[in-house]
Amino acid sequence: MVVSTVRTDTLCIRLFPLSAYQQMPQSGYLALFLIGFLGGTHCIGMCGGIVSALSLGAGSPSSLHLAYNAGRIASYSAAGAIAGALGGASLALSDQLPVRIILFILANLMLLALGLYLMGLTRVLAFSERFGQKLWRHLQPLTRRYLPARTVAQAFPLGLLWGWLPCGLVYSALVTALASGSALRGAGMMLAFGLGTLPNLLLAGLLAVRLKVYAAIPAVRFSAGLLILTFGLWGLFAALRLIVQV
Repeated sequence: MVVSTVRTDTLCIRLFPLSAYQQMPQSGYLALFLIGFLGGTHCIGMCGGIVSALSLGAGSPSSLHLAYNAGRIASYSAAGAIAGALGGASLALSDQLPVRIILFILANLMLLALGLYLMGLTRVLAFSERFGQKLWRHLQPLTRRYLPARTVAQAFPLGLLWGWLPCGLVYSALVTALASGSALRGAGMMLAFGLGTLPNLLLAGLLAVRLKVYAAIPAVRFSAGLLILTFGLWGLFAALRLIVQV
């Protein structure tokens, strides 16, 4: 078995086998797509107001919604690239620790928190959203330049800005992008996540009030939260199984 080692002045630290990093489970693009889709009840609560307002624009409602969501998903992808690059840097600088597994566990703990949050059992993610408030305070005034969004040229930059709105659902996905250890994979994962949120927000624009009321039904939020909680538990179990095998 090939084993990676790190030599210091006084000792040689035995680490995980190199194959362990290749075997480490990945949440994957499909999983993040489903998480974005299942978290739609949260998305409608956060962005439902702005997408409903787009329906009142002077241009074609469908083109405005597509432009807005294209901008929003582009920002998610950019954030994913940044997170993935940071994760890759941490792996390069911390070869003496199983950093990727730690990040993977952290990502799934975030999913647990998100699931419990949607189920109404904890407000812990509301606290995490405060970390993004400082950046959002600088970006929010810029959104006024594009409101009301009457053209695609206004809707797209509005989406770019709105993509940085503090959101626990986005943060949970970003931790997974961080664990990817690559800017390209991180961007791809957040692209998949953003596409998962797309159906709900497009419907929110078309059905407006009706869908927002539906998303607020406790049973709907509880069911979505339970499914996301299952994703997190599965990921933690997979990580634990890998550690035990090693």
